[in-house]
Amino acid sequence: MPANNEHGTEGFSPDHVFDGGAMDCGSGLILLIRQNMMQVPEGGLLEIRSSEPTVSTELPPWCRMVGHSHLESIEVDPGQWSHFIQRGTDQNSDVAELKSDEDQAKSFEWSLRGRRSAANATTVYSRNFSWKSGSSIDFDKTGDLPTALEQLLGAILSDVIASFSTRCSRSSILLDDLECTIKGMLNNSLAAVGIERGDSSLSKIALVMYVTSPAPEEKLSKTWEDCLSDSPVYQTLNKACEIDARLVLL
Repeated sequence: MPANNEHGTEGFSPDHVFDGGAMDCGSGLILLIRQNMMQVPEGGLLEIRSSEPTVSTELPPWCRMVGHSHLESIEVDPGQWSHFIQRGTDQNSDVAELKSDEDQAKSFEWSLRGRRSAANATTVYSRNFSWKSGSSIDFDKTGDLPTALEQLLGAILSDVIASFSTRCSRSSILLDDLECTIKGMLNNSLAAVGIERGDSSLSKIALVMYVTSPAPEEKLSKTWEDCLSDSPVYQTLNKACEIDARLVLL
């Protein structure tokens, strides 16, 4: 193997390289590894570039379990790692496991439960964590708990920010700063609190992503469009009401 590769790591010459960005092994990285491993010959080398620190400890046991060899994880820059995996020899098993993982991912179901914990509070439980939620909406800006509507709008924010950041990382797009704002309006807010009868659904949402980056405008705009098309919360709400989503480059 040559002494250096293009990423500055010594002693490795990968057959294929891909960037997993900030994804961890539980959020889809393993599926990406399986897909990219299909482009590596038996005994060949896959390089995974990552900015998620937990991957260094999660990859070795996974490799032992599936028959690949984890050679090394190297922090090539602060917060940036290269992980090197040598492909095992059982290609038929790789294909079958990839198909199984894809089928499971397509049909995965998220499960939450809620319990009334106080006069105006609900505790929501999901996986290994929980949070408290207030009423459906609240006009009091000094309220103690986020409302259901605020959490819904916040979910769009976190969905879009996570999707955009991950796509930028995987495309080697440097982000100096990123901030997103959202505003929402109901068709009839009084209907939402039971004062009137009417349509209490969201009528429109305004979403603005502010980005500072040295990357070309065309590349950032394309990444933004791809982000919106793949973001599940955004896409769901976009089918229900008008969303004005804009990217602003600073």
